Amino acid sequence: MSHSATQVYGLPRLLTVDETAEYLRVDRSTVYRLEREGELRSVRVGRRRRFRPDDLRVYLERGSP
Repeated sequence: MSHSATQVYGLPRLLTVDETAEYLRVDRSTVYRLEREGELRSVRVGRRRRFRPDDLRVYLERGSP
């Protein structure tokens, strides 16, 4: 069974902080700040934060505050 890069087991793939920073072309600390300030939504998986690609697109479409 093959999985696409955007879905795993039919669920959207969650991005790590590093992947999110690369996607947004910002530093890791900026990702954490945006999440802390409520600009980016995240999902907690264990002790780690993960980001949905759709939430990143919404953030980019909204533009900077």
